[in-house]
Amino acid sequence: MAYGAHHSPTPPPHPDLSLARDCEHCLGWGTVITRDGQHELCDTCQPEPGYGDPPFGPPTHRRFPG
Repeated sequence: MAYGAHHSPTPPPHPDLSLARDCEHCLGWGTVITRDGQHELCDTCQPEPGYGDPPFGPPTHRRFPG
């Protein structure tokens, strides 16, 4: 019998796909699945958190007077 995916309290990581494009470890996905079934960023092609710029910039919210 098939079961649905387990619900996680945290969203899956967001990899930089431009870095993952030619990675043989994650096959271009940018994430790997651990033995526990958790998604993690690929340690081969994705930079460690805190090093360099994040793959997605901070959200920009503009408020216009009016």
